[in-house]
Amino acid sequence: MKNYLYNISGGNPRSLLPSVMAAILDGIAKIIPAALLVDIFNTIYKSFAEPDKGLDINRMWIVCCILFAWLLVEYAAYASLYDKTYRAAYSLAASGRLKLAEHIRHLSLGFFGKRDPGDLTNLILSDYGQVEHTISHNLSQLISAIVLPVLAFVGLLLVDWRMAVAMFIAVPLGVALLWLTDSIQARLSENHVRAKNEAASRLQEYLSGIREIKAHNMGGKRFERLRRSFDELKSASIRLEGIMGPMIMGAMLLARSGMTWMILVGSYLLAGGELSLPVFLLFLLVGTKVFEPLTVVLMSYGEMRYSAYSARRIMDVQQEAPMAGKGAIQPNQAISFDQVTFGYDDQQPVLKDLSFTIEPHTITALVGPSGSGKSTVTRLIARFWDVQQGTIRIGGRPVDQMDPEKLLQDISVVFQDVYLFQDTIGNNIRVGKKDATQFEIEEAARRACCHAFISSLPQGYDTLVGEGGSTLSGGEKQRISIARALLKNASIVLLDEATASLDPENEAAVQQAINELVADKTVILIAHRLKTIQNADQIIVLDQGHLVEQGTHAQLLGYSGIYARLWQLQQDAEGWQVKVNG
Repeated sequence: MKNYLYNISGGNPRSLLPSVMAAILDGIAKIIPAALLVDIFNTIYKSFAEPDKGLDINRMWIVCCILFAWLLVEYAAYASLYDKTYRAAYSLAASGRLKLAEHIRHLSLGFFGKRDPGDLTNLILSDYGQVEHTISHNLSQLISAIVLPVLAFVGLLLVDWRMAVAMFIAVPLGVALLWLTDSIQARLSENHVRAKNEAASRLQEYLSGIREIKAHNMGGKRFERLRRSFDELKSASIRLEGIMGPMIMGAMLLARSGMTWMILVGSYLLAGGELSLPVFLLFLLVGTKVFEPLTVVLMSYGEMRYSAYSARRIMDVQQEAPMAGKGAIQPNQAISFDQVTFGYDDQQPVLKDLSFTIEPHTITALVGPSGSGKSTVTRLIARFWDVQQGTIRIGGRPVDQMDPEKLLQDISVVFQDVYLFQDTIGNNIRVGKKDATQFEIEEAARRACCHAFISSLPQGYDTLVGEGGSTLSGGEKQRISIARALLKNASIVLLDEATASLDPENEAAVQQAINELVADKTVILIAHRLKTIQNADQIIVLDQGHLVEQGTHAQLLGYSGIYARLWQLQQDAEGWQVKVNG
């Protein structure tokens, strides 16, 4: 129970205390009316047993007034339970989702490489929804199902121990049956969650790749993975309900059989004159009050066990260690790689024993064949990952000792694939500086050569863009991304193939914007078009993770190595034309 409450409360079981206390008070409140009703019945019974005394009207009125007053107390207790339980559930889920999202933001990108995006989406939405439902609907019932039988059993022992034992003798058997099947329930829940996540991932893949699916006629039977994932989810759901359903029903029937045993024992004692009718009635009334929440909880056991697994998944992510560090970089400092070796997710190293230095206020170009590690270098500078061997330093201080957020305050990144949020263009530019004024946003847009096309839109900077920037062209998104970087005004700029997929007109505009961005900055850029980097202060040539050449454009041409070969290939490609048969 302790671990269960710890997990479903997101590691803060104290937050459930108000709803737990309210559930206990509500459970106690439900027992009192039964005792008062028995007193009324006993008063009426005495009037028939002793006709000469008649009906004690005054006592009847007093008990009825107490009963009415207690019903108001019970209503207040239930209202408090309702308020505290639902408030705790929704508040916990809302704050928990935000806390989890914030925690995930501080994790290394290596964490995301190990997890499917659909799995993380289900974790934040579906798993938290399951926990939210358990706290709001099942937790109070669980507490009542524990408190009521214990209080009732202790109280009824004082009235008649034989009847009390007969009523509760089967309850431990029902609980034991569920306990014995706990490992089965855990395994079935885990398989169902896995199947649900797989189905969500395949559906997300299907929707994200719908353009390719249409283009290659992969619909219907050709997209088997989606169908198989839904079939597996159906099978997992049937197994979960089909196997656990009979077990839970068996446990419920065992527990409720205590009422049957109590009635049999009570009838025998009544017939023998060893039990009075009012006492027998007391056990009947209390029994219905006790077994009602117990039955509901037993019926909901599978759901609560399922939510416990969801809560454990949430806690597992919360226990992932975030990237740690203190302090920030000092502007205008050298960047150095010292025998750096790095591989993604413990795979083969992408970078191998890499060493070089980038001086401040210089432009360094990274070139080399695809897969040589160019993008990895920029990602490691921004500390999206930490290296396995060696050290990356900025201003002599290791990057992995810096606060990741403070580090990124002084680094602007312009990716090849720009992502825009489903928001206004103005707010997408404001990502570079949260408190930027409208004037600052427009000034950054002018310098990024995108003010003109933004102003021509119907709502200007208040124009909404689709998710990912789907309503804008590649060149427009790229220039907005550069406007972000200009607004941020960081001392280090990382450019990852910023003009690789643009048409000549957009490329010219983006290059002009880049020239504005890199002025007086330390720039590391990746470029396949070698003409764009002829004037770089230094060019680093990578091949299979190794530094194979380093120097200026003229020096590298003189080496007659990889760079010279790539240069010649691009020179030859410029004269390429499509041949027409005829």
